[in-house]
Amino acid sequence: MDHHEHHHRPAHKKPWWQTSSGMLLIVLFAVGGYFLIKEHSAHIAENWILLILLLCPLMHIFMHGGHGGHGGHGGHGNHKRSNDEEEK
Repeated sequence: MDHHEHHHRPAHKKPWWQTSSGMLLIVLFAVGGYFLIKEHSAHIAENWILLILLLCPLMHIFMHGGHGGHGGHGGHGNHKRSNDEEEK
């Protein structure tokens, strides 16, 4: 069995954000975010440089997958060997 076949999701299962509860959660976060920004816009305008600095660790975590993903499946150390190296 190929390694990639094992990790495929069944064809009938939808991603969480396409389910009815996922869509409801997205709408609630959007509405809550709108009112949060609307009510606290003066604070945001005063402290925008700190908010930008706070985004850096969040972007690192969400865009790089944290520090646990290196060297595992699909990490930096996962290179395919040529046929010559496998025969040795």
